[in-house]
Amino acid sequence: MAVTEKNILTRLYFVVACLFVFAGAILFKLVDIQLVQGEKYQALAMKRTEKMFTIAPNRGNLYSDDGSLLATSVSRYTIRFDAVAVKDVDFKENIVPLSNALSKMLGKSSSHYQQVFRKARVNKNRYALIARNLDYSDYMAVKEFPLFNKGPYKGGLIIEQKTVREHPLGKIAERSVGYERVDENGYYTRVGLEGAFGQYLRGVEGKRLKQKIAKGQWKPIGWENIVEPKDGYDVISTIDINIQDIAHHALLGQLEKYKADHGCVIVMETETGEVKAISNLGRTEAGKYYERLNYAIGESHEPGSTFKLMTMVAALEDQVKDTSDIIDTEKGTWKIYNHTVRDSKHGGYGEISFAKAFEVSSNTAFAQVIHNGYKSNPDKFVNRLMAMNVHRELDLPIRGEGKPVLRSPGDKGWSGLSLAQMAYGYEVSMTPLQTLTFYNAIANDGEMVKPRLIKEVKEWNQTIEKFDKEVIDASICSKETAAKVQELLKNVVEKDYGTGHGLYSPNFSMAGKTGTAQKNYVSKDPDKLKYISTFAGYFPADNPKYSCIVVIHEPDKSVGYYGADVSGPVFKSIAQKVYATSPLIDEVEMDKVEDEDLEKNYQEYYAEAQKKYNKVPNVKGMSGMDAISILENLGIEVEVKGNGKVKTQSVSQGTDIRQTKKITLELS
Repeated sequence: MAVTEKNILTRLYFVVACLFVFAGAILFKLVDIQLVQGEKYQALAMKRTEKMFTIAPNRGNLYSDDGSLLATSVSRYTIRFDAVAVKDVDFKENIVPLSNALSKMLGKSSSHYQQVFRKARVNKNRYALIARNLDYSDYMAVKEFPLFNKGPYKGGLIIEQKTVREHPLGKIAERSVGYERVDENGYYTRVGLEGAFGQYLRGVEGKRLKQKIAKGQWKPIGWENIVEPKDGYDVISTIDINIQDIAHHALLGQLEKYKADHGCVIVMETETGEVKAISNLGRTEAGKYYERLNYAIGESHEPGSTFKLMTMVAALEDQVKDTSDIIDTEKGTWKIYNHTVRDSKHGGYGEISFAKAFEVSSNTAFAQVIHNGYKSNPDKFVNRLMAMNVHRELDLPIRGEGKPVLRSPGDKGWSGLSLAQMAYGYEVSMTPLQTLTFYNAIANDGEMVKPRLIKEVKEWNQTIEKFDKEVIDASICSKETAAKVQELLKNVVEKDYGTGHGLYSPNFSMAGKTGTAQKNYVSKDPDKLKYISTFAGYFPADNPKYSCIVVIHEPDKSVGYYGADVSGPVFKSIAQKVYATSPLIDEVEMDKVEDEDLEKNYQEYYAEAQKKYNKVPNVKGMSGMDAISILENLGIEVEVKGNGKVKTQSVSQGTDIRQTKKITLELS
């Protein structure tokens, strides 16, 4: 019995001792937490219940050159309710008048809001949603409503502010105006003017302390921000909204008419390089057009015959040919190695001057001049183009500029055909804005200016930074050469035989060059052959004020695809409407004197060519691409079966063209 009692007491003492040790450990830990690690755990608690949030500042406004808004930041407010913060007496007294006021402003019934408030009160909801997306005036009114006028602690009012970007012009110039976005990792996506000048527009973020409440939600603490946000500066662009509107609708109408894939227009002030309009429209699967990509700046492609201006200037500067030199177009075809260069007019133009070759856009003439003139020293031609900055990017503030392509002998892709191909705009690549910059330089008597999209940065009425005209090259060519090609560009429109004569108007003068480039021409499938239609130039023809380029990709071939027909009318419409809204006086009398001998020679050859090519030609053995080009230019609809060279043709050689509407070619 004594042994048993002793054992029990021993166990009891052991248990008591353990309890004392455990209590001591707890006491030690409490002291350690409170005194030694107290600051650490307090900070951790605060971190989990309070957090500093950033407040996005209002972005600066983006304006057109006349002060019209292109993009602006607008504050929007969300109203929430802390049902726990409000005393019973205040809640009962104000719930009905508050609901009545909200009903009158927002349109829903008073009973709806009473139900929302009462439900929040029952559920002790500290973050009940009352209204979203209020503008500033509504937000200020809500702050004065019954109960809410007592503030966040007594009235339970919670205000959340966010900033949204609005474009007053809507879809017009949407891609050019652009945007700037930042993801959760801090990486920016910058598009258009908004992205290019974000460093001025975005401002400085503010700070706001918030407290964590039920269900992981965060409630602002107090009325004031810890750090107030600093709004961004305003940016004044060079865009003229009147010209922008004209360009947008002229391009849209033509894209719809020709069911084209996409297109762009740029209008630039000749002397300063200020871009007055830039429109980019792409086609959806439903056939609608919208500002999909910035083709004007980002899409580099073969320019086709618009490059003949660069070729002409190079040939004149290097004295390879003069405008009066005669060239034999050899009935519209010229063979170099295993490749045949063809003119769009079958039968060619016979013997014509180099000037007229430009005005009628003869591929064979230009291929001969450049190949024969530079074949012993092809570097000389490339170097001349490089001296005129054809190979240079424009180094624009807008991201995504397409890279020009200008190969040199020895580069990958260079061949014995390269000089001839480059002469009329193949094996080279430029963006529409790069091409326009060259045309603008010719209009500017040789001075190449950098395209400019911004005039100044302002804070209220104070100028922060001003952007002036920037000259890329004071003289890309001699004044004599510039004057000669200016006359040729004018003749393209004014002369009866010029490729752009269909655009001529006695009411206002224009100068420019048509271009029709084949796209996907390496494919053996004729159905994949597409076209790029271009018109580049300036107006008025004398003392030009604006330069302009219109590029339309993949028009429906059944409707038309030549630059003069597809892109030219857009250019004319823009010039005509800009004249009408801002009259320009052209005081220089047009030169009506023509070279009678050359004109007589041309008319005689043209009559002979018409006699010769009134019959269906034999295209057997030709490549499908060449056969299609020949027959379509004779006005015959072509159906193709297979790939490769022409094996049979459904209409025999010598058949009267006037009796032939369609021909089927079988390829092998």
